[in-house]
Parts: sequence; structure tokens; C-alpha cells
Amino acid sequence: MFTLAAKKRDSVGDNTALRDKGMMPAVFYGSGKETTPIAVSLVEFEKVWRKAGESTPVILSTDNGEVSTLIHEVQFQPIKGTPLHADFLVVDMNKDVEVSVPLEFTGEAPAAKSGLGTLTKVLHEVTVRALPNDLPHSIMVDISVLETLENQIHVSDLVAPKGVTIVTEGHEVVALVAAQKEETESAPVDLSTIEVEQKGKKEEENTEA
Repeated sequence: MFTLAAKKRDSVGDNTALRDKGMMPAVFYGSGKETTPIAVSLVEFEKVWRKAGESTPVILSTDNGEVSTLIHEVQFQPIKGTPLHADFLVVDMNKDVEVSVPLEFTGEAPAAKSGLGTLTKVLHEVTVRALPNDLPHSIMVDISVLETLENQIHVSDLVAPKGVTIVTEGHEVVALVAAQKEETESAPVDLSTIEVEQKGKKEEENTEA
């Protein structure tokens, strides 16, 4: 669990001056809390974001007390990739929540290594349900079981940590090795035929003249 200091904002207008001071505008809401505009240190938020993601609880330390949240949505500057704004979803630490958790692929697929095909990652995250403190940062996927083109890894094959239920349908494919597509060779162009046709056409034009 991570803690982030938050200051309440009086308005939700132009935040240029706020960002010039190294602060990032944000907001928290949910679980009976009214929507509250806040500001957090951009540097500190980036540190927490990298480690917590969207599935690790973050405690917002405000002037009115602590608020248990999950980082729900982050907006980024399109060119530099700097966080511009974040939504924090307030959660009850004693109630299950559903969040999307990224998949972390490990190992090497024999079918891809031998050249039979190309590893295809169909899913990159799954939805899970658990108490906030039990939410995993990621779920591991061992692709070393993909020995042939017939092998597939489904959601039902994933192993969730204790206390965590995977909500995504079990039949959905997570990863497979797709067969290599053979490149079709175009038929070679017979240049002699083109030359003969062009020559014949030219002779015909001369005859008409």
C-alpha cells in the first residue's frame, strides 16, 4: 500500500499555475464520497503510479483525514507522456472490487523459437475481483507450454493468487503461436513477350500510315 499527500483544490479551472509549481490536478470520488478536486506532487505521483498501477491501494492523505483509493484513470501529455490528471476511485477496504490487472508473460514459447510460427498475445489484461489489499499487481502467464501450433493458453489456465477471482470468461484465449504465412511469389514477367507485342503494334501503326 502507498501513501500520497493531497491538497484540496478550490476550483477545477485552468491548472497551468498549479503544474508550474510541480503539482498535478486530480480528483477522488466513489464509495459515498462526493467528488473532490485535489492536487498531488507530480514527482511523487509518478513514483506511486509506476509501482501501484491500477490495482494496488493508494492512501490519499488529506487535511480531512486519509482516504483509501485505487488509481482509476490517468491522462497523459501526448508527446512527452507526462501525467496531466488522475482520477482516484475511493474504495471500502472491506468490500470486493473489480479491476483490470495486466498479464505478465514469462518463459519462451518452443513453437515460436523453432520457427513454426509467431507468438500472439491476444489478451494483455484480465478483470479480477478481490478485496483491495488482495489485488495482485499482475498475473503471470507461462508461455513455455506453447510447444505446438495447436496449443493455446486460455483464461481458465491462469492461476490467481489466494483470495482473487478472475472475472474474465475462462474460454477466452490469452496467447497462442500463429502459423507463419507463406509469401506468395508473383509469376515472373516475360519481357520478350512485351517486346514482341510492342514491336508488332509499332509495325501495325507504320502499315496504316
